[in-house]
Amino acid sequence: MKLHNISLNNLNRHKGKMIFLVMGLVIGIATVVALLSITESMSRDIEARLNQFGANIVMTPRSESLSLNYSGINVGDINYEVVEFDEQRIPEIHKIKNNKNLNLIAPKVLGPVKIKDRNVLLMGVDFEQEINLKTWWQFAGSFPKQVDEVLLGSEVAALLNLSPGDNLTFSGREFVVASVLYPTGASEDNAIIADLHESQKVLGKEGKISMVEIAAFCQGCPISEMTLQIAEKFPEAKVTALKQAVMSKMQSIEMFKSFSLGVSVLVIFIGALLVFVTMMGSVNERTREIGIFRAIGFRRGHVMHIILLEAMIVGLVGGLIGFFGGSVIAWATLPFILKGGAFSGINASLGVISILLSVSLSLAASLYPAYKASRLDPSEALRIL
Repeated sequence: MKLHNISLNNLNRHKGKMIFLVMGLVIGIATVVALLSITESMSRDIEARLNQFGANIVMTPRSESLSLNYSGINVGDINYEVVEFDEQRIPEIHKIKNNKNLNLIAPKVLGPVKIKDRNVLLMGVDFEQEINLKTWWQFAGSFPKQVDEVLLGSEVAALLNLSPGDNLTFSGREFVVASVLYPTGASEDNAIIADLHESQKVLGKEGKISMVEIAAFCQGCPISEMTLQIAEKFPEAKVTALKQAVMSKMQSIEMFKSFSLGVSVLVIFIGALLVFVTMMGSVNERTREIGIFRAIGFRRGHVMHIILLEAMIVGLVGGLIGFFGGSVIAWATLPFILKGGAFSGINASLGVISILLSVSLSLAASLYPAYKASRLDPSEALRIL
């Protein structure tokens, strides 16, 4: 009889113990697979949301002067001529080497307008891009849809005593206040936000862009390289990467993955301990059988081979069932954990790793019990008969 037949027959004779071992591995592997699958799905969802949470590259006209402004407080009054960008050149940003990592490009034109003897900042934007870039904006009223509709910052609305539906006139043009932003703590609180091209006409800056905000982020995204690539396309621009925003996004995702990895390691350890204890018990119970094998001429290597082959079969079955079970658990529980989240699908690489991990775990946990069995003295083992 071949060694593998002995292993298979033994597993068949001890079905209850085999099922117990397999279930131990299934629970461990399924837990790990479910955690990693949920983590991957949540990471993709979080990454997609963070990608739209503000700009992390800003392109402004280059100047030899230093800004005397900190957190909105001006400590100097220096005026200098700024050479703005031609709007026709903005699409060149999409031609950089890492253009696949570009998410949103939001051009803006800036300038002062006089309302009731007060200078107010007018910010012309592409509303479709801007609302996707500033996902945290909340406002009263409806979002501007027509070129004569504007969005007022909270400070401007309070200063001019305007509400959604009111009319606003500046530079000889009449606009309708479509909505008023709730306070954001940013520069838009003090601005009138209007359609890009309509603002260019009002400011006399047709075809000109004052600055561009760019949202470009992905895991491992080369932000620094992209900044240099944009700077090569626009040598007259100052291109700045907001590294703090990028690092915060990366840290959020990495911390989440580290947590799941830590839980997975703990579950794997418990699974290995379960297999080890069970295999040790199995060896102790099979002292008579092992003694007979040794008495009829089986070598130590043969005994180890029989036990480790059993462990490998258990690990293979446990890994397969655990992987598919964990994937089903992740698919079923993800909608409850992440509202609107989409399951990332069955990961073939994770399946291979799960099976290899299960087999390796089962073999590693069975190695000492197998070694102990192979060291049994046949005469001592047969004394219990």
